[in-house]
Amino acid sequence: MRIFEPHAHMYSRITDDYERMALSGVEAILEPAFWLGQPRTHVGTFLDYFDALLGWERYRAAQHGIHHFCAIALNPKEANDDRVNAGVVEAMPRYLAKDGVLAVGEIGFDDMTPREEKFFAAQLELARTTDLPALIHTPHRDKKRGVERTLDLLRDVGFPMERALVDHNNEETVGMCTDAGCWIGFSIYPDTKMDEGRMVAILQRWGTDRMILNSACDWGKSDPLKVAKTADRMRRGGYSPDEIEKVVWRNPIAFFAQSGRLVAEDLDRRPVVDGELWQGNSILRGQGA
Repeated sequence: MRIFEPHAHMYSRITDDYERMALSGVEAILEPAFWLGQPRTHVGTFLDYFDALLGWERYRAAQHGIHHFCAIALNPKEANDDRVNAGVVEAMPRYLAKDGVLAVGEIGFDDMTPREEKFFAAQLELARTTDLPALIHTPHRDKKRGVERTLDLLRDVGFPMERALVDHNNEETVGMCTDAGCWIGFSIYPDTKMDEGRMVAILQRWGTDRMILNSACDWGKSDPLKVAKTADRMRRGGYSPDEIEKVVWRNPIAFFAQSGRLVAEDLDRRPVVDGELWQGNSILRGQGA
């Protein structure tokens, strides 16, 4: 089974997680920019973080044969912080031009404040001008209203629904996203958001078109193998290997290929690791380096 993990914050994970993911079938990862657990007070800390997503994390993933891509954004939580919000958005275009960047994200709502809406709309415009799709976070609280506002804003600014992946859905919101014509994301978690059984029930009701599963892999209690475990639940629920592959491999590739920077055939080749240290870092000790 081949897995494209479309939303994994590997910056918060240890190297053993990359190894476990590779063994479970993960061959490619998309890592969206997110909140680091405490407020960042300077624009420069975002830029260092973006550099890490484009370089260091790609290098770490390659050690285990995993292709690593990323999305760049000012996350919804920090859109409320006037110390950084405008400066980060101003700096984003030079990062969005990089080959490994397949989307603008995560963007969207957290507390659904006016500032969040302002910078959500501004980053949708960046996605439009750079011809990139958008990966959209929806609030943990008041989920239904958050998804409604998200879809309304997409319509208001005229962003193409087929280029929007609205994430963190549940049973209450999937119908709205299906009707809107966007791509529909689900984060599979140990205790919150969505679990394997609920996810399979949603697929049985709504089908597999435009459905995208992820494990998020953030700072809290999460499991980087949740996509593989959901695929196994699908198998035990009677889904064919082809239908499972559609959900965990072909669907995310189809969405991110809209960037023009992802070619499915390129994923058939193992990422190259040249054996050199990463900017002097000793990560390759014990691996023949």
